[in-house]
Amino acid sequence: MPIIIETRFAFHLGAPTDVLLQFEAAEIPEQRILSTDTRLGSSAHCARVPAKDDIGERIWIRTEGDFEVAYRAEIELDRQLSPLEDLSRLPPHEMPGDVVEYLFDSRYCPADDFQTFVESRFADTTGGARVAAIRDWINQHFSYVPGSSTTKTGAAESFIARQGICRDYAHMLVTLARASTIPARYVACYAPGVDPPDFHAVAEVFLADPFTRDGGTWQLVDATGMADPAETIKIGVGRDAADVSFLTSFGANDFRSSSVRVTKE
Repeated sequence: MPIIIETRFAFHLGAPTDVLLQFEAAEIPEQRILSTDTRLGSSAHCARVPAKDDIGERIWIRTEGDFEVAYRAEIELDRQLSPLEDLSRLPPHEMPGDVVEYLFDSRYCPADDFQTFVESRFADTTGGARVAAIRDWINQHFSYVPGSSTTKTGAAESFIARQGICRDYAHMLVTLARASTIPARYVACYAPGVDPPDFHAVAEVFLADPFTRDGGTWQLVDATGMADPAETIKIGVGRDAADVSFLTSFGANDFRSSSVRVTKE
């Protein structure tokens, strides 16, 4: 069943400023773009560049004054999914080189600080079963509270506060998975059923692929429970939110409005 995305946002720049945008659904094998329409305000410079891990594209603009983005797309998903509990952990020495960076600490995910916690709290689990246990623990112990965190909030602060939004839930899951020596990355995405409707964030973990000998597979995990992996549309991936913000402004930015609507046809 196709999923329709309708996104609009607007901001104002008081002086010529470079801005990096990433808001379009990525064109990758697991999601087929049936139609797409992106409309951007006027700018002195506009260029597309590949995003991290070649998942999606970023758009560089240089502009000033009022700027508006309107985006509509129709997407069909065909994603390989497996029950997390059935997937094994890959030993580090068998992991491909491109996933190794997702074992390390990053700006918002201080995994090393949580090694003792995961080994005591989830001692009887491993691999996908551990990821499922981490997901359920976050879902049960955190409260989804819009406005309770800022763009500077990291997993350590969220762990203490036990509240946040999707961004914080994803950072927490990524952190605890990495602390368990399971590669994990942050995924910016769209999904129907997100409340309130907005850009969404989930985690993705790398585990042994049951269909490929000595292979691995990335599996989406949402600790908020709002997004179904089978209906989640990837925008981009990164070590944490800093790598995949839908708008990064290299100068003062007055953000004016935003609306996101994701529906199933």
